[in-house]
Amino acid sequence: MFAIAALCLAPFVAAMIAYYYWQPQGGMNYGELIAPRPLSDPPLRHLDQRAFRLSALRGKWILLQLDQADCAAACQAKLYDMRQVRLAQGREMERVERVWLILDEAPLQTLLLREYDGTRMLRAAGSPLLAEFPPVGSVRDHIYVIDPHGNLMLRFPRGADPRRMHKDLARLLRASRIG
Repeated sequence: MFAIAALCLAPFVAAMIAYYYWQPQGGMNYGELIAPRPLSDPPLRHLDQRAFRLSALRGKWILLQLDQADCAAACQAKLYDMRQVRLAQGREMERVERVWLILDEAPLQTLLLREYDGTRMLRAAGSPLLAEFPPVGSVRDHIYVIDPHGNLMLRFPRGADPRRMHKDLARLLRASRIG
């Protein structure tokens, strides 16, 4: 009788030990999850000075980068990766928008405007929105993901691997019923 009771209790004891003492180290996601928090919606400006608010993109997933207008090699790599990751989503790419928040008032290169057509390029110099991004490292190092409700929820590391970014975004799109 004790043997039968021990046999029945063994899976429960093993599960408790595994749960409390043998937890997996990594998650499935490549990007760093940020505790979701809604971003404020201060006015931003298009390059032609028209007003714009991020709330106009509610209902869409947003890939967002912050960088200077001179857009060095790392900045251009992020723009390229955002474009390619969006295109790699196939028929789901219409659910994703790309935004570049420009941190200064310097003019942009015409080549950038043509090459990354479709990216919303917005002036954010002095905007209170900039203070809402996590202070770990430089905000210019990362590509951020904003969910369809306007919550900042994920960031990719500096020099992110586009294939792994694509997998994360595809997983989010597949699991999401909104946006």
